[in-house]
Amino acid sequence: MSETSPSDAPTPGAETGRACGYSRCDQRITYIIEGLLKNASKIQPDTIHADTQGQSLPVFGLAALMGFDLLPRIRNWHDLIFYRPTPGTRYQHIDSLFGDEAIDWTLTETHWTDLLRTAISIRENRLSSVTLLRRLGNHSRKNRLYRAFRELGRAVRTITLLRYLSDPDLREQITQITNRNESFHNFADWLMFGGKLIGHNDPDYHEKIIKFNELLANCVIYSTAQDITDAANAIAADGHPVDLDDLATISPYITHVIRRFGNWILNLTPPATNPTTRLDLEAQVLFAP
Repeated sequence: MSETSPSDAPTPGAETGRACGYSRCDQRITYIIEGLLKNASKIQPDTIHADTQGQSLPVFGLAALMGFDLLPRIRNWHDLIFYRPTPGTRYQHIDSLFGDEAIDWTLTETHWTDLLRTAISIRENRLSSVTLLRRLGNHSRKNRLYRAFRELGRAVRTITLLRYLSDPDLREQITQITNRNESFHNFADWLMFGGKLIGHNDPDYHEKIIKFNELLANCVIYSTAQDITDAANAIAADGHPVDLDDLATISPYITHVIRRFGNWILNLTPPATNPTTRLDLEAQVLFAP
């Protein structure tokens, strides 16, 4: 799962050695967490991808308690701090990565019951994660629960940064998924009638516009993918080889064949035949008989 991709400029939500309050990056990720907790489908994601701004320390702590692996795209490394497990811990080869600050395990242990109680309240829908972080962001330097979430987030994010550095496959996965989601949102923005601005302040109206826009985007993507499938199958049926690597470069976010304006006819009658979604390029290779 991924958040809408913002710009990569530094924001107040990125930890730079000081306590950060509730910011837009917190809000975006917590809305995702809120949505995932209410997800009743068979698909239950356990990983959240976000852009660079999704690195707020309290959100790392909250995501870990909720059972989600928060994996944002990471830039601006000079602004990030690797926290030591204890003040005296030293490493032979990677010590230069770490700053002078250490994790306050005593603070986390002291408020561990409060953290678990808060996490359970969110999971049981008795408390909104968005409301929680908004409240914790007020006077965050004095809020002990906020500091406990932040301290837990320091440990979780440091581990995530080390995983990012040591695992090339993980870096590639994060980049690919983030880019893919950016492409989807750019495509959805292109389909948005009247531009990106929503001329009402009604939250229900906002939600309706966003849902309808993404529904339209998914319908267009499905139709384009079906056309690509038909074309590839036709080429293969004529005896021409289809390179799977070439096929993998074809994006369903094609715009030049789409007519955004004009007469739209909504036909709810089911098609006479089922659409072709099976890609048969090489018999008994992609699909078992």
